[in-house]
Amino acid sequence: MNQVILSILLVLIGLFVGIIIVFIVNYFKGNSATKKAEKMIEDAKKEADKLKRDSILDAKEETHKLKIEFEKEMKEKKQEIKESEERLLQRESNMDRRDQTLQNREQMLEEKENNLDNKQKDIQKEQVKVEELKRQQLDILENISGYSKEQAKNEVMKKIETMMNLEIAAYIKDRESEAKLEADKKAKTTLISCMQKYAGDVANEQTVTVVNLPNDEMKGRIIGREGRNIRTIEAVTGVDLIIDDTPEAIVLSSFDPFRREIARTTIETLIKDGRIHPTRIEEIYDKVSKEMNIKVREIGESAVFELGITKMDSELVELIGKLHFRTSYGQNALQHSIEVANLAGLLAAEIGENVVLAKRAGLLHDIGKAIDHEMEGSHVTLGSELARKYKETDIVVNAIESHHGDIDATCIIAELVAIADTLSASRPGARNDSLENYIKRLQDLENIANSMEGIEKTFAVQAGREIRVIVSPDKIDDLGSYKVARDIKTRIENELQYPGTIKVTVIRETRATEEAK
Repeated sequence: MNQVILSILLVLIGLFVGIIIVFIVNYFKGNSATKKAEKMIEDAKKEADKLKRDSILDAKEETHKLKIEFEKEMKEKKQEIKESEERLLQRESNMDRRDQTLQNREQMLEEKENNLDNKQKDIQKEQVKVEELKRQQLDILENISGYSKEQAKNEVMKKIETMMNLEIAAYIKDRESEAKLEADKKAKTTLISCMQKYAGDVANEQTVTVVNLPNDEMKGRIIGREGRNIRTIEAVTGVDLIIDDTPEAIVLSSFDPFRREIARTTIETLIKDGRIHPTRIEEIYDKVSKEMNIKVREIGESAVFELGITKMDSELVELIGKLHFRTSYGQNALQHSIEVANLAGLLAAEIGENVVLAKRAGLLHDIGKAIDHEMEGSHVTLGSELARKYKETDIVVNAIESHHGDIDATCIIAELVAIADTLSASRPGARNDSLENYIKRLQDLENIANSMEGIEKTFAVQAGREIRVIVSPDKIDDLGSYKVARDIKTRIENELQYPGTIKVTVIRETRATEEAK
């Protein structure tokens, strides 16, 4: 027990002694750390003082630099301000000089204005004096001439009007001549071009048809006992049979080509059949008549197809076929219509019009001739009625109505059809004309010209294509001769019917004749 207590005491004493030793060691260590800390603090203070002195020196240097730069900037700014002040002073000086100049100019302008006002007043006074002098001079001139101002003005205006009328007439004459020359040149070029493009054969239709017989014995059989066969043929066909001494031939005479064709076909069929008697003649005639109607339609369809025309009424096509058996002055009506259609189409193509419509109007322009021997009225009136009946266009109707000048043409195609109709009718050999009609046309031309005042002589030349008129120079002047030519042209167009065109030439001349003795 004691040992334990002793051990504990020894441990406690050891702990106490250890604590004291630790305390003493720490005390000595603390003094050493304090000294080091104080030394460090002192060193830090010295370093801080040094840094402070360095900072103060740097700050002073920086301040000195800033002060120098500021002073430099201030000097520069002062210099700039000084320069600005100098410029402003210079500008003010310039403004003062300009102001003085303007004041001087205003003063000069005022002086000039005053001078102008004075001069204007002087001019007005002078004008009043001039007007007064002019009035006095006019009064003196009126007294001397015996004319007032208005009368003199009217006389001068009359003279000027007369001179201007002459100049205007001369100008119109020159321009009209130039226009005519240009128009004639272009028209001739177009017409010649179209006529060259279309070349159709010309063949005159005759009023008789010759039927060849196999032998002379057939003449007797056609005549029949006591002439009953020939009488029957003439009765049913409406054609005259001429049986003369011509061997192996008989002649059929009629102005209707359709009847002649039916009669020719009937007789040729009877000759082939061999049975010739009145009953058989009537049977063959009826059969041929029906076949001819079919042939007429085929002819019309062929003409329409040839021209490239579509959508035409079948009855109108049949009427076109009938034109094949109609003639005008020996010219086949259908061939004439086809020729007019082709020429009208070519003319339309030249000037940019509707070619198909022009051909249609040209083909139908004489359609009235297909029925004018069956109904009352001219072929123009009947043709226009047919065109309206079969719903043709207004252009086609107008072309039919105006192609002979009965009414005015209202469209270009109608004019082209009239031109083409004239070309086709006036082609050499296209139509026959009697000597009496030819002479009468020439006389009518000369009578129209001779009936006008101031005409000395008139000559119809070139087969009536031109009329030359000689006027009295003492009655008609140069400008008046143009009016005479125009008046004659107008009367010819209104009073005469003629194919093609007629040229009117007025001749005026003055001859001075002396005889030496």
